Amino acid sequence: MDSNSLYDELKDLDSRLSSTAEQFTNLHETIIKLMEENAELKIENQNLRDKLKDDRAQENPENENQLSKSRLNLEKLYHEGFHVCSDYYGKRREDGEECIFCTEIIYGRR
Repeated sequence: MDSNSLYDELKDLDSRLSSTAEQFTNLHETIIKLMEENAELKIENQNLRDKLKDDRAQENPENENQLSKSRLNLEKLYHEGFHVCSDYYGKRREDGEECIFCTEIIYGRR
């Protein structure tokens, strides 16, 4: 092979590599935008679900079995093994013991 044909092949390869790199960059930017949009849509979707749940709860006040968000948070902490009553708040419940003060706060007087 002569040097001109080698140079032409090298130039052609460089051109194809540059084109591939540009395509890769464009694809990468598009994927990043799509991932950001997907994350935003997931957050918005969850917010809409929460809003819908709140609206339904307000429409059905006769359903006393539903807890408010704050009581649901307390219930979650309680089930994770922590006291939510004022006497022992934040202390770990030993061996999953029940606490009537905690349950009164969560499920009492609605």
